[in-house]
Amino acid sequence: MTERLRWGILATGGIAHAFTNDLQLNGFTVQAVGSRSQEAADAFAAEFGIPNAHGSYEALVADPEVDVIYVSTPHPMHAAGATLALEAGKHVLVEKAFTVNVAEARALAELAAAKGLLVLEAMWSRYLPHMARIREIIAAGTLGELRSLVADHTQLLSDDPAHRINALELGGGALLDLGIYPISFAWDLFGAPRTIQATATFKPTGADAGVAAVFGYDGGRMAVTFSASDTQGPNSAVVLGTEARIEIDHIWYTPTTFRVIAADGTQLEEYRSEVKGRGMHFQAEAVERLVAAGTLTGDLLPIDETVAIMGSLDEIRRQIGLVYPGE
Repeated sequence: MTERLRWGILATGGIAHAFTNDLQLNGFTVQAVGSRSQEAADAFAAEFGIPNAHGSYEALVADPEVDVIYVSTPHPMHAAGATLALEAGKHVLVEKAFTVNVAEARALAELAAAKGLLVLEAMWSRYLPHMARIREIIAAGTLGELRSLVADHTQLLSDDPAHRINALELGGGALLDLGIYPISFAWDLFGAPRTIQATATFKPTGADAGVAAVFGYDGGRMAVTFSASDTQGPNSAVVLGTEARIEIDHIWYTPTTFRVIAADGTQLEEYRSEVKGRGMHFQAEAVERLVAAGTLTGDLLPIDETVAIMGSLDEIRRQIGLVYPGE
């Protein structure tokens, strides 16, 4: 069994709570938490029984009892938090979307390589057991020739202009928060797109409310994704092949069920997920396995692919006219 690393949690928002809960449910060691205020760090530490609570991110990354840092700040602060951790000699798992643009992503990848450290995007859906099974089914040729993916990530979230999802200065909008899921799935199945076509609607704050993107690939294959923060949709996905299809149920990017259905309508397989917690710990397992092996990039999601995906998001933003403050 891989020796457990000691995790430090950088920032104390909702996603940090979910991740920490999954780590502890599944036997990982959460050693420390850091926040911009000692009060917030103490409260988070008390909630989860974490030994070390730090009132600054600098103190957290300097903690000698921490091996790896999980960065869970809002998107525009990802690069700064990850840079702090890497400069302090810590491996890093960075919440998705990895950064706000490809330039920041490339800089983090280069810094990690120079420091001999692992930096990984926390695209946790890639590591879920049902996704592993889907890749096996496709590799076995069960679907025939892979043709297309259709996936949505649509939620009815707050319309408060000050809410993070609507605040451009916090990287708010549907694309970075929600769109990254189906877009990363498209990359997982098909690799780099040959063409990208995108369109969007916007909130009064300037944040993107809904983003549709069509990725085109060699041989006529395509991926169609839609993400929105102002409408609740099915959050389902379909992978189509010439011989069969995979229908992934609500919520497709979390532990769920799917069916493999032949072109004649025959059900070939049904898969049901059995996961303790939300399933966010599988990405942490990958981090610990890679570090133990001395590997400095991911296997299911190599850092070069994360950087390239950020390039796709940049191109979508160019087409829809979305610019974040400070760019």
